[in-house]
Amino acid sequence: MPSPQEDQKRQEATESLQRMLDFDANQLPREKELGTALNFSGAVEPANRLIGLYRRISPTILPDLPQNQLNTLWQQANSDYNILKQVLDFQAGRPVNERDTLITQIDQAYQQAFNKLESLVSFSASKATDFQSLEREARAMMQGVQDQGDKLAKDLDAKSEKAAGILEDIQKAAAEQGVSQQAVYFKEAEIDHDTESNKWLKATIWLAVAMGVYAVASLFLHLIPWLKPTGTSETYTSIQLAVSKGLIFAVISYMLYLSAKNFLAHKHNAIVNKHRQNALMTYTAILNASKSLEQKEIILNHASACIFGPQSTGYAKTDGGDAPSAKSVVELLGKPLMPDT
Repeated sequence: MPSPQEDQKRQEATESLQRMLDFDANQLPREKELGTALNFSGAVEPANRLIGLYRRISPTILPDLPQNQLNTLWQQANSDYNILKQVLDFQAGRPVNERDTLITQIDQAYQQAFNKLESLVSFSASKATDFQSLEREARAMMQGVQDQGDKLAKDLDAKSEKAAGILEDIQKAAAEQGVSQQAVYFKEAEIDHDTESNKWLKATIWLAVAMGVYAVASLFLHLIPWLKPTGTSETYTSIQLAVSKGLIFAVISYMLYLSAKNFLAHKHNAIVNKHRQNALMTYTAILNASKSLEQKEIILNHASACIFGPQSTGYAKTDGGDAPSAKSVVELLGKPLMPDT
């Protein structure tokens, strides 16, 4: 566990580094106060270069640095900021050579800072590379899911348009065929459920992406300074952080489960209503091909069972019960029937 002195030095180093990161080199020229002959416009470029070196050091690596490196960073950042502060405090009327000396010091400060901070820059770059790799993987995963979702949406749209065209042709041909006109109710139900299933499919995909991103991000939450357990309450804070992460993960998982369940339910109902619609639209052709009253009664009974009985679609568990199968229909049609009297 870090000592209070180490924590204090880490805080001081963080403040010194942040002060350099927040410094705006564009305020150095001060042409209004010093005039065109004595301004520090020549210090902007080397100052930006110096500040850019500090920006290669991420503040997130400071908790991992030992005491010596923290002290080096603190001293160097304060030294470089002191030079920049002298430029801001430079008064008009002072010799030009003092102005030139400050500009030279800023220009030479880069080499001195680089010599002392080179190892910290390398360490920060290695850690940043890891995070960038994770970010690339997460973006690739999200892009893959999005591409797959777009492809599924296009396939659904294409199939929906094709089915709509076929259905319109069937409805026109069956407009005068009595019971077949009732298929419009199943068509409306099928369209409603299919629309809802597409909405829940998108919700399921986005929730799955959110769960994946959170799962990756949760591995590094403890690296955030204000979330990192410290002090005497380290155990309590660690437990609290773990419980909160678990609760958030459980909520996202439950939402994903409900979203997927709603998608499967709506998809199942859409397919069932499509089957019922098809049964109503096609059974009359079989009925007209029959020759006897007994055959027509059998066809009507099995068509009714197909329409109103439970059906398995693969999207939801259903119990077919005692609903007659296609095999029994063929067997009944093949039996010799009594002629009409």
